[in-house]
Amino acid sequence: MKRIVVAAMTAACCLAMAGPAAAARLDFGKQMWNVLPPGQSGAVPTDRHSTDQLRLYDALTPLFDQVTARDIPRTYKSARFFAPKGGPVVHPKRGLTIRTDRRWGVPHITGRTRSDVYFGIGWATARDRGLFMETIRYPSRFAVIDAPGYSALSIASSLRGFTPSQQTERFIRREKELVVRRGARGRRVVRDVEAFVAGINAFNRKAKNGVKPWTYTDVTAVTGLLGQVFGSGGGNEVRNSMFLAELRNRFGADADGIWRDLRSADDPETPTTTSKRFPYVTERGGSAPGSLVVDPGSLSPSAARAADVLEASRRRASNALLIARKRSATGHPLAVMGPQLGYFYPELFMEVDAHGGGIDVRGGVLPGIPYVLIGRGPDYAWSATSANNDNVDQFLEELCNQDGTPTTRSSTHYMYMGTCRPMKTFFAGTLAATSTEPEKAVTFKETVHGPVSGTVTVGGKPYAVSNMRSTRGRESIGGFIGSALNSSIHSQKDFRRAAGTFGFTFNLFYVDHRDIAFFSAGQLPIRAPGTNPSLPTLGTGQYDWRGFLAPKDHPQDVNPKSGILRNWNGSPAAGFGASDSNWSNQSVDRSDLLGGSKRRNRLIDVLRVVNRASTQDLRAVEVWPIINRVLAGGPAPDARSQQAVDLVNAWIGKGASRLDRDLDGKIDDAGAAVLDQSWDVLAQAVLTPVLGDLAAPGGTLDRLETRDQSPRTTDGSGSAYDDGWYGYVDKDLRSLLGEPVRGPYSRRYCGNGDLTACRTSLWAAIQSSADALAASQGTDPAAWRSDATAERIRFAPGVLTDTMRWANRPTFHLLMEFDGHR
Repeated sequence: MKRIVVAAMTAACCLAMAGPAAAARLDFGKQMWNVLPPGQSGAVPTDRHSTDQLRLYDALTPLFDQVTARDIPRTYKSARFFAPKGGPVVHPKRGLTIRTDRRWGVPHITGRTRSDVYFGIGWATARDRGLFMETIRYPSRFAVIDAPGYSALSIASSLRGFTPSQQTERFIRREKELVVRRGARGRRVVRDVEAFVAGINAFNRKAKNGVKPWTYTDVTAVTGLLGQVFGSGGGNEVRNSMFLAELRNRFGADADGIWRDLRSADDPETPTTTSKRFPYVTERGGSAPGSLVVDPGSLSPSAARAADVLEASRRRASNALLIARKRSATGHPLAVMGPQLGYFYPELFMEVDAHGGGIDVRGGVLPGIPYVLIGRGPDYAWSATSANNDNVDQFLEELCNQDGTPTTRSSTHYMYMGTCRPMKTFFAGTLAATSTEPEKAVTFKETVHGPVSGTVTVGGKPYAVSNMRSTRGRESIGGFIGSALNSSIHSQKDFRRAAGTFGFTFNLFYVDHRDIAFFSAGQLPIRAPGTNPSLPTLGTGQYDWRGFLAPKDHPQDVNPKSGILRNWNGSPAAGFGASDSNWSNQSVDRSDLLGGSKRRNRLIDVLRVVNRASTQDLRAVEVWPIINRVLAGGPAPDARSQQAVDLVNAWIGKGASRLDRDLDGKIDDAGAAVLDQSWDVLAQAVLTPVLGDLAAPGGTLDRLETRDQSPRTTDGSGSAYDDGWYGYVDKDLRSLLGEPVRGPYSRRYCGNGDLTACRTSLWAAIQSSADALAASQGTDPAAWRSDATAERIRFAPGVLTDTMRWANRPTFHLLMEFDGHR
C-alpha cells in the first residue's frame, strides 16, 4: 500500500510539472507567419486595421529574390497561437473569452467547450464583418441553386438586394437533413454550425442592429459561394463542341487532330504536382454516340450568357511550394503557400485564433462559415489551390411535345428513359430594383440533370442545355472537411482521409514536422462508356453518370522522391485530364516559375523562389527563349527590330521582373514594353497560318482560351498567366526546330510547317511592334516602357482607394515550419 501511495503521489507530481510544459508546447511551430491584405478590418469608413497588412504585403514585392531572414518579420505577421497582452476583451457568454489583438485586430477566442469556440467565431465575425456577411448572405443562394446566368459574387458586389423564394429556402434546407444522415460526424457538424449561428445572432441582438437572425440555411448558402467561385470546373462542353464543328467544316478529316492539339486535355509535357500517374479521362477520340456536336452559332443568347457568367465567376489563382525534409537544411519540411482570393475590401477572408473543446486552430475563415478554411493547427498546417477539376457537365435534352406537334426551341418537355417528361419550374426569388434596372423575378426550368440555361441545335434539331454539378444540393457536406481540419488531424493520413470527403474541387496541401502531402479533391463523376467528356452528353438516360471517382484514385502524394510539391492551379498528376473548361494544361505552366529550389533549403530560400515568381513574366522566362531561337536563324529586317529583340534578351538575363522599383509608374525594363507590344502578334503569327480567322482576336479559339493573361490584361486583379497560348507557341516552335517534343501536335502551325516562313512572320511581328513603339514612345528603344500604374492591384468593389504593386502571389499567404508533434 505504501508503494502504491508513493507511486500515485509521484505520478501526480509529474503530471503537475508536465501540465505547464505541455501547455507551453501547444504550439509546435518553429516559424509561423502569415499576411492578409489589405487588413483584418472591413470597417466603413476604414480604421487602423483596414490597410495595415497592405503595407506588409507591398513591402515584400520589390525585394524579388533578395529577401533576407530579417525581412520576414517586417513583411509578415506572427501566426503563432497566443493571447495578446492588452487589447479589448469581451466575454459574450460564460466560458468564452475573446481578446482582440491590438496590433493587427485578430480575435483570439478561448472557449470551455467546442460549441463555445464556434459561438465565439460567430460572435467575432458578426462584430468584425457583419456588413460583409449581410452583403453575401442572400446573393449566395444563387451559388447553391445554380440559377443560370447569375453569379453570386457579382450580385453581392453590386449590392443589389435579393429576396429568396420559399422554393429556394426549401431546396437549401434539405442539405441539413443530408448532413444529419451521416451519423455522429454529421451531427457534430450541425452542432458546430448551430453554435456559430447562435454567436452571430447573440452579437446582433447586443448591437441592436436589426439584422434578421441567421440560420443554418444561411451558412449553407455561403458555403455554396465558396464552391462556385473557387471549387468547380467544367460546364463548357457546348462551346467546345461548336468549335469542333467549325473545325470539321473547314478541315474535314484533320479537324479532330487540331481540336485535340488545342484542347490539351492530357498534354504529357504539362507540369504536374506529382510524378505518379492517376488516370482520369476528360477527352476521348473515336466514336462517342453519347456525345453530340452542336451546330455552330446555334447557342441561344441565354445559354451563351450563362456560360460567360459561369466562367467569369471562377477564380483560379493560388499556389503552394512545399519542401520535404530530405531537401530541408533544418531537417523539417517547409511550406510557403496560400489561396489567391482576389483583392477585395473587405477581403473575402478574415483571421481568427481559436482554442478550446479540442479545437486549436488559427487561420482564415470566410465570414458566414464557422470553420478555419486555410491555416494551422498545433503541429500541422494546410492550404489549397483551386483545382478546376471536372465536376460540371452539360447534358443536351432531346425536346419533345406530348401532343405530337413538331418540337421547337420553346418546347418544355424532354425525353428521358423513353418518356416525354415536363420540365420543372424553379422560382428562385426576386432581385430588387436598381436605378437602372426594374425588379426582376428569377425563374428557370429544370430537368433531371439540373437547371436549363437555354437551347442549341444538333443537325438542325433543337435540344435544351442542362447543367449538372456534382455538388449541387450537397454544399453542407463540405463541413466534414472543415470539422476535421480544425480538430481531428494528427498525421498526413488523417489529412488525406479528410480531403477525400470534400466535394469541391481543390488541391489540398499539408505540412507537419515530418511530412508534406497533397490530395486533389472533388466529387468527380465517372462518365458512361460511349461519351467524350469534353463534349455535351446526350440526356436521354443511357449516358448518365456511373458514380464518382473513389478517393484512392484521386491524385495524391506524400514526401515525393523529388522532395518538392508545387502547384499553381495546374495539372495535379500525369494522366489526370483537364476539365472541359480548362484548355491551359499545356507544355508551359506558371508553376514552372516556382522551380530553382536548392538541394538544401531554409524557409527564406523557399520564400525567395515564390517572391521572385510573383513579379516574373511567364512569357519572357518560358516562351521567349524558343521564339528567340527561331529568330536567331535568320537576319533581322532592320536594326531597330534587332535592338528590340536584344532588349528582351537582356531583360530575361536580369530575371524578367515586371517591377516598378522607383515607383515612377513605369516598368523598369524596356524589354517588358517590347514583349507587351509584340506578344499578341507573335502568338497569332504562330497559329493563323493554319487556323485563319478562328485564331483572330475575339475569334472562337480566343474565347475558349484567351491568348494572354499578363498583368496588362487583368485589370488590377493581381492574378496572371493562368490562361494563355504560351504552350501552343512553345510546343509548335520546338517542333519546327526539330527539338525534342513529347506528345507532338498533329501538325505544325507556324508558317504552315515551313520554318523559313515561320521565322519571317515572327520577325514581321517584331518589326511592326517596334515601329508601333517608336511611333508612340520615341525612336530610342532603350527609353520604351510599359505602364506599371495600370497593373497596380486595386481592391474591389472600389470602397478602398489604396493600391499595391502588381504581385502574382496568394492573398492569404502562409510561411510554415514545425519542429515537433503532439
